[in-house]
Amino acid sequence: MADHVIPAPAQNPESEPFYAAAKEGKFMIRRCTGCKKAHWYPRAVCPFCFGDTEWEQASGEGTIYSYSPMRRAGYTIAYITLKEGPTMLTNIVGDPDALSIGQAMKISWTAAADGTPMPTWAAA
Repeated sequence: MADHVIPAPAQNPESEPFYAAAKEGKFMIRRCTGCKKAHWYPRAVCPFCFGDTEWEQASGEGTIYSYSPMRRAGYTIAYITLKEGPTMLTNIVGDPDALSIGQAMKISWTAAADGTPMPTWAAA
């Protein structure tokens, strides 16, 4: 991702706790208080049972579900399955030729255009 700049994220009161924690290097997800399922993208209402959710710190560990090097654009887009269960669409930093499906990954924060830390991933 050498030349690729991540656009500044749109922030709102619902996403503010995520970005505040990211500034401290913490990766937060939401978990339903009813069905107990974790989900990504964080939202106040559970996408599975429509129950209430709460923030929890995630491990920052996952595995590659799928990826596609965007060589002209200078980044690799991927689906990472988090240790907690959800799969997220994200970017991977590092050499795309060294990646493989099922490979262990860890969170790697990358600054967006406005300096906001954004979750990207690197080989564990």
